[in-house]
Amino acid sequence: MRTLTFRRPDDWHVHFRDGAAMRAVVPYTTRAFGRAIVMPNLTPPVTTTALAAAYRERIRAAVPEGMTFTPLMTAYLTDGSDPTDIVSGFGDGVLTAVKLYPAHATTNSQFGVTSMAAVAKVLAAMEKAGMPLLVHGEVTRTEVDVFDREARFVEEVLAPLLADFPALKIVLEHVTTAEGVAIVRENASRMAGTMTPQHLLFDRNEIFRGGIRPHMYCLPILKRSTHKQALRAAATSGESCFFLGTDTAPHLRHLKENACGCAGVFSAPTAIEAYLKVFAEENALDRFEAFASLNGPAFYGLPANDERVTWVEQPRLVAEAVEVEGQGEIVSLFAGETVGWSPATA
Repeated sequence: MRTLTFRRPDDWHVHFRDGAAMRAVVPYTTRAFGRAIVMPNLTPPVTTTALAAAYRERIRAAVPEGMTFTPLMTAYLTDGSDPTDIVSGFGDGVLTAVKLYPAHATTNSQFGVTSMAAVAKVLAAMEKAGMPLLVHGEVTRTEVDVFDREARFVEEVLAPLLADFPALKIVLEHVTTAEGVAIVRENASRMAGTMTPQHLLFDRNEIFRGGIRPHMYCLPILKRSTHKQALRAAATSGESCFFLGTDTAPHLRHLKENACGCAGVFSAPTAIEAYLKVFAEENALDRFEAFASLNGPAFYGLPANDERVTWVEQPRLVAEAVEVEGQGEIVSLFAGETVGWSPATA
């Protein structure tokens, strides 16, 4: 039975939602991670420093007693975002980054950016302040194939953005394509890419295995196997520009299993187990700590966590669902299945 000890990891891309759902899911992230970048796509969205500070307090109240966990807040970028508020929030330590959603790209993105020109002043202020921009990298025009949306974004939006703001720090969130991997590598001095467990484990066939599987539907959508292999090679390479970001995205079962299901995979309960499966399959467990615990803090200018955790290659059964008080249940990645790794203290 193999064991692996590494610094406590961080999750650099989390959706907590709010209210009862938030209270139900926060403990799963705090079980495994010391910090997390919290996404701002609530309804209404977290667009200002004041809203981010209030949301942070609600998250802190949901952290189980005795757990040490730091939520790192982001602001939702809109065409009307105030550069002064955004940069002040960063300087005051309330905001860690700004999240760019192209309008109508994913869950609750209807308030997102309609053009890069509309947010140029905010981006210029962020560039000067050294504040990172976190990008959901998809174009949203209806004529673009859903499987090509990231590659087209890299070509049409991200490459010009890098040229127009040569000192702006950028994270391409939840990278899903070889094109995404390539542009991160080419700009590694000021750019990074996060990777989800589902995009490292599965290709697009998984959505249709044995019928339509709504709990495997996410945005950006799962891609071809060739892209999955490019992601796995990058994640396990040890390169500092790639690090862990689950994009864990809880939705109630009845909102996933309907005629127009929500996009998102709720991976928080089994995220470390999923990543360890990938690194074990790639014979790269010796590089897991860099991906999970070191590269992210280095990019954000933060110290790595001092605490060390140990995981063992020991099977355990995953619960069928997570209950949300008064609302229903959320189905997680590997629900009802057996995973191959467990925390040593479990």
